[in-house]
Amino acid sequence: MSSKYDVLVIGGGNAAMCAAISARRAGASVLVLEGAPKFYRGGNTRHTRNMRCAHDAATEILTGPYTEEEFWDDLLRVTGGETDEDLARFMIHESKDILNWIVEQGVRWQPSLGGTLSLGRTNSFFLGGGRAMLNALYLTAERLGVDIRYDAEVVDIKVEDGMFLSAELRRPINSTTEVHAAALVAAAGGFEANIEWLREYWGEAADNFLIRGTPYNRGSILKVLLAKGVQEVGDPTQCHAVAIDARAPKFDGGIITRHDSVVFGIVVNKHAERFYDEGEDIWPKRYAIWGRLVAAQPDQIANIIFDSTVVTSFMPTLFPPIAGGTIAELAGKLELDPAALEKTIIEFNAAVRPGTFDHTILDDCRTEGIVPPKTHWARRIETPPYLAYPVRPGITFTYLGTRVNKQARMLMKDGKPSANMFAAGEIMAGNVLGRGYAAGIGMTIGSVFGRIAGREAAKNARN
Repeated sequence: MSSKYDVLVIGGGNAAMCAAISARRAGASVLVLEGAPKFYRGGNTRHTRNMRCAHDAATEILTGPYTEEEFWDDLLRVTGGETDEDLARFMIHESKDILNWIVEQGVRWQPSLGGTLSLGRTNSFFLGGGRAMLNALYLTAERLGVDIRYDAEVVDIKVEDGMFLSAELRRPINSTTEVHAAALVAAAGGFEANIEWLREYWGEAADNFLIRGTPYNRGSILKVLLAKGVQEVGDPTQCHAVAIDARAPKFDGGIITRHDSVVFGIVVNKHAERFYDEGEDIWPKRYAIWGRLVAAQPDQIANIIFDSTVVTSFMPTLFPPIAGGTIAELAGKLELDPAALEKTIIEFNAAVRPGTFDHTILDDCRTEGIVPPKTHWARRIETPPYLAYPVRPGITFTYLGTRVNKQARMLMKDGKPSANMFAAGEIMAGNVLGRGYAAGIGMTIGSVFGRIAGREAAKNARN
């Protein structure tokens, strides 16, 4: 490690590596400090598989156009308008270049996917998944001469009048505990793995949350930056949270614990009662609301109930469904009141109206006369064996973060831009995501603002 670098990047995921590569290509000397061991490098990027980018026409990997305006409409819908429109539209416009830029960094795309995901037109999938994508970015960074250190946890950052001076390491690296750089890029994720911090906003319910990704995203860098005068953005109770299998590990279960079967059945809480419209919208635009919905239920537990006619309709998961020859038998295995579950399913079946089922569109299969309704894809649950997945809230990342401008430069509490501090990825995602989520947007935020942060940090350092 040299005594001083042009750009210091804290973090090791997609946003951090895009920033490091971008800064290095702009001529800066770059050091990346990844707090995790090498095997676990990359934060939540390891568990990703796709990215949502605007494009004007079909390509080898995408089945049709996805305009900037349509992307904006989707983002507006899922966030309910809780987004910085100027910054979000800027990100969407910049995303059009990312599809090719990311390939130039060694990442490969696979052909578009069909089936129930409904993402073949809007989202590009990494060949080999998130870990392969990460490996390509790391290989490119190393070939360009970026210095990378693992197990390099930063515990403090020295800031004076909005200017980054140095970072303090928990333990020495090459006898060094203080790292100096002309500019800082913070890309160290949110605080989703910090149960104590989550408990401040969620109370005891946080103890029942499962963390889909890395156990290393504890928010220490975010907390330090906010304490040093960086302006915060986002609601600390908002996050990307999905319903994942209740049998998943506490940390790092990844995407194979997620369930995409909600639209093919019903979801009930511990009292065997439905509590939300399972067919509200196309699944990739609604899957990320179910974590918060389950979090609001008693004991933060729910069950997805369906029958044998739909078992091949959705992506299989790590855990098999729980089966029962009768509703009462299934209820017993789920520790639900059999009579209550039978009543819920009888009432649901009676409310289902005839229609033509089509999971790729908002079809006309719906219910009438029950609350909550199921507005699309409603079909009777009547063919044994009856099946269920128990689910809990699975948090991916939190939305509380650092406010930034279009240069990815952090803004201080007095509204002035920092002299030399930039941010990318989950740590600033709350600028775009006030609430809600649509598949692939997290990777878009990381790539777009990572590329910008690295470029701007290099320019700042070399000037």
